[in-house]
Amino acid sequence: MRTAVVTGGASGIGRAIARRLGADGFKVAVLDLSPGEDGYAVTADVTDRAQVDKAMAAVRERLGPIHVLVNAAGKDGFTRFTELSVTEWQRVVDVNLNGVFHCVQSALPDMLEARWGRIVNISSSSAHSGQPFMAHYVAAKSAVNGLTKSLALELGPKGVTVNAVPPGFIDTPMLRGAEQRQQLGGTIEYHISRTPVRRVGRPEDIAATCSFLVSEEAGYITGQIIGVNGGRNT
Repeated sequence: MRTAVVTGGASGIGRAIARRLGADGFKVAVLDLSPGEDGYAVTADVTDRAQVDKAMAAVRERLGPIHVLVNAAGKDGFTRFTELSVTEWQRVVDVNLNGVFHCVQSALPDMLEARWGRIVNISSSSAHSGQPFMAHYVAAKSAVNGLTKSLALELGPKGVTVNAVPPGFIDTPMLRGAEQRQQLGGTIEYHISRTPVRRVGRPEDIAATCSFLVSEEAGYITGQIIGVNGGRNT
């Protein structure tokens, strides 16, 4: 039984992924700022390398070597570019991009030793289309896609696959909060009308894709950006 770490696994998409991987038979560790309810929970800020390393060490001690990592921790932001502060820019980039860097470097040694590993990075469909007032978020998530492709080339010969899943319009607390703040450019119902499959996505839709990508059967898939967006981005 392999061990999987899911960052941002206490809520939203990350929580759905943690639950799905647990149902798939993985020993799951949830790494989040807040304690999770699914799997073994470790508290850490993904922007702090010392906290990440400490959390990964705790997972190894409790559950064994880490062979699967899903980077689902994220932070959105809605600010007009001309009003975007350096502090806000840095915080969003730290969570969404640098957090992936820290977690991959910290978890990777176990995968390299086993010559088997699966890394899935949760990016964003906004990296395809752009999004007004979210320049910092889109820039960070776009960089995650690029990092995914580079790592896939570097780690493939060592038995480690690296893929990204950019979710589309997914019903999460983050999405509902943005709707309440009128930051979506329309209601959720309006965006459903612009989605070919005519529904909002569910966290379980992303979890199902992750479940496949971390499986043995997906060993020939790496460096791919696999959109789960109801057809909004093709």
